[in-house]
Amino acid sequence: MKPLKLILAATDLSAPARHAVTRAFRLAASGGSELHILCALELDALDVSLREMLVGDSSTVKSALVDDAREHLARLAGDPAIHQGLAALPRVVVGNPLTVITAEADALDANLIVLGARGESFLRHTLLGATAARLLRKSARRPVLVVKQVPHEAYRSVLIAVDFSPASLQAIRMARQLAPDADLALLHAFELPYEGKLKFAGVDEQAIRQYITASCETRRKRLHNLAAAAGLAPMEFSARIVRGDPAQQIVAMEQEVDADLIIVGKHGSHIIEELLLGSVTKHVLAESQCDVLVMCDPREAPDQSS
Repeated sequence: MKPLKLILAATDLSAPARHAVTRAFRLAASGGSELHILCALELDALDVSLREMLVGDSSTVKSALVDDAREHLARLAGDPAIHQGLAALPRVVVGNPLTVITAEADALDANLIVLGARGESFLRHTLLGATAARLLRKSARRPVLVVKQVPHEAYRSVLIAVDFSPASLQAIRMARQLAPDADLALLHAFELPYEGKLKFAGVDEQAIRQYITASCETRRKRLHNLAAAAGLAPMEFSARIVRGDPAQQIVAMEQEVDADLIIVGKHGSHIIEELLLGSVTKHVLAESQCDVLVMCDPREAPDQSS
């Protein structure tokens, strides 16, 4: 995986969305990345309301709103309290935020998109719902970082959810890029097919225990092999193999390892998760307290070999 040459942070200029910009500045400064800050204004919805209040063309009001957004964005980008000595490139674009963010990321060939978990417009309430699902699907080719916490420092503890899909290897490598000094916990949570039915099918309890033990050991070996393929030495990570619903286990493990960043893959190994934003990912986005990085499937990612 090549370095993060360019990061795109999207903001609606609300106070919560400011956290995403602050985190983006920290990541760009520590990794030597170019940072672009985008504010997308969806002004079409104003037309009906303005026509009811104003006589004549609403373009003057819209122009004033765009100018105000540019001024606020320039102040945000130039705030010494957050810019880490890095000069960012701010831009205001009028249009549907989902479309604008995706188009801008493609035009810039951004390596990472950073968003706030809450905001005043397209980010508020909807980011962890249908809007997020659409954005993450439309941004299949690029990782998306959802910032929930005030970024006081670099990431200290990263929990990486491993399902052995192609995104898992990329997730480990990305963790080292974003948080080179953090503690890494690799978690594989799983449920064995028909485990609860085996006893009723007449399978001996000892055979069931052996089945579970063998499965855990096989998965542990795969996890260590995956870490080695990502370039991690055994002392550079902790491996966690747990049984149970993956979505619930990831959120529970967040507290156990005191994670300030969770990394999940957007696609799992099942066909249903290829069609939708995976149920595990949606649950983690909605229920976790810390920042969440959603990785794309490398088979859908841009060619980054050069």
